[in-house]
Amino acid sequence: MKDLDQYWRYSFVGALLCAAAIGIVLRIMSIQADPQRLKQLEAEIEQVTKVQKTIVPARGQIYDRWGNLLAGNKKVYEIGVELQDVEDPQFIAHAVSMIVPNIKYEYVFSMASLKPSPSAVYATLTRFAPQEAVDKLELLKKQLKEDYVANGKDAPSLRGLVYYPHLERYYPEKALASNILGFVSRDNQGYFGVEERFNELLSGKARTVLVPTDPNRVEEMPEVPNGASLVLTIEREVQLAMEEIIDDAVAETGSASGTLVVMNPKTGEIIAMATTPRIDLNEYWRLEEVFPPGSNIPFNRAVGQAYEPGSVFKPLTMAIALDTGAVTPDTVFVDTGSIEVGGIFIVNWNRGAWGPQDMTGCLQHSLNVCLAWVATQIGPNNFYRGLQAFGLGHLTGVDLAGEVAGRLKAPGDNDWFASDLGTNSFGQGIAVTPVQMAAAISAIANNGVMMAPKIVRSVINDGYQHDIEQRVIGMPIKPETARTLSEMLARSLEKESSDALVPGYRVAGKTGTAEIPIPGQGYTSNQTNASFVGWGPVDDPQFLVYVWLEKPSTSPWGSVVAAPVFRRAVEKLVIYLNLPPDDVRRRLASSN
Repeated sequence: MKDLDQYWRYSFVGALLCAAAIGIVLRIMSIQADPQRLKQLEAEIEQVTKVQKTIVPARGQIYDRWGNLLAGNKKVYEIGVELQDVEDPQFIAHAVSMIVPNIKYEYVFSMASLKPSPSAVYATLTRFAPQEAVDKLELLKKQLKEDYVANGKDAPSLRGLVYYPHLERYYPEKALASNILGFVSRDNQGYFGVEERFNELLSGKARTVLVPTDPNRVEEMPEVPNGASLVLTIEREVQLAMEEIIDDAVAETGSASGTLVVMNPKTGEIIAMATTPRIDLNEYWRLEEVFPPGSNIPFNRAVGQAYEPGSVFKPLTMAIALDTGAVTPDTVFVDTGSIEVGGIFIVNWNRGAWGPQDMTGCLQHSLNVCLAWVATQIGPNNFYRGLQAFGLGHLTGVDLAGEVAGRLKAPGDNDWFASDLGTNSFGQGIAVTPVQMAAAISAIANNGVMMAPKIVRSVINDGYQHDIEQRVIGMPIKPETARTLSEMLARSLEKESSDALVPGYRVAGKTGTAEIPIPGQGYTSNQTNASFVGWGPVDDPQFLVYVWLEKPSTSPWGSVVAAPVFRRAVEKLVIYLNLPPDDVRRRLASSN
């Protein structure tokens, strides 16, 4: 009887197990037959075995045209505490505040003293600790471990202190080319320069993914492509030299600021763009010390500040006149010292009368009266149509953040008057940026072809280098007009023995001195903007240099303060660009 009871008991248990097995099989089959339920089950498993994590790709690097690193990434650490493991918050606070720069004892102690809870398991102490600080903490941990073995539980403890590596932007050249580069904040956002203009391309695309919690499965972590890298058109050595030259010029002339742009007129490539002030990009948080709020100082004056250029503008007026046939180089104008245009009288810079002058003489002596007369011969329609063809009043499209368009009034605008035809002819009442003027004047240097100014030479993405094409943005004058005017401007410099002349190299150029208007008061100030634009060699231009000194105090004249800056820049450029003197270059060309 006892054996029979056991038999039925075992049979019942066996039947239950069989039924359970069959139920499990049927359940599996039903789940497999229901894709929606299968996905739900997989998601539930993933929630247990994986956590959500945002993977930020490494930001692309920035190089000069020869591969010198201008902006890169360095490893830094987030230091934090796993609250449930903390044993000695006081010692953690002491150690971290002593070793890690710019972190206070009170803050670390308050974080390390937090009570662990479901909503508080980890506290961040700093996100940007340098490698050397982490190395010191690691060494201290090792020493404490040895002390623990020797002294037991009474030894100080850093248990709970953890650190995780990540990348931070850094600039190995500090302030060099800072106005071109811009900077990246610690939230990976680019500001100013190419860092802002190409922020999306440089930063890449972050991905939020599920990653294994099991450290043995770390190889399953998905790879995220790095951001693209940029190769710029600037040359590091030339940029450094131009920054030194403009800094010295600002100091010597007592100017409020200085800007120097070097461009290849044949390609539009910017070889250097130096302006003041600049900052160490690794300490971008000091931005407001250099660019105080409300000061209206642009981060890069070359593209971000428009000003009245004065006589450096006169080549554009003469170019339009020659191209339209309004004058020829041999046209003679008798300068009586004043001219009336639109009801106002225009006088020369020295208020003198210069008598009969051909058009080269008008440029050589920078005669406002003559250029105003030339503008009347062109006529307002052709004059303003010509200036618009040179890109005045429009963005150049240079690949930098913060470019402004300046201002070109024209007939039909509410604030344009007939007298503006005369004053605009010599660069008064017009607002331009240095890069805008460099681009416009480049058409004279480049046989009438105006190239788009560019600062990015190529993009490196996914292992491939994509070169940025040179772009023609206009042909405002005929080639013969450009060649004729270049010769006129070269002769005008030679006749006046300008301080811009460079021994061994024939250059063309023009000075500019512009009074600075005071809002509501007109041109009542003694302060000026002094400029110079020039290019060379005249027969085969390889460079164009634009100089602007704001409010020089030693002399108001561009011929005195800006022309020598051009000469110094060219003396450096011909070395860096490996340009032999004109006679040597011609002999080499003829021998080939």
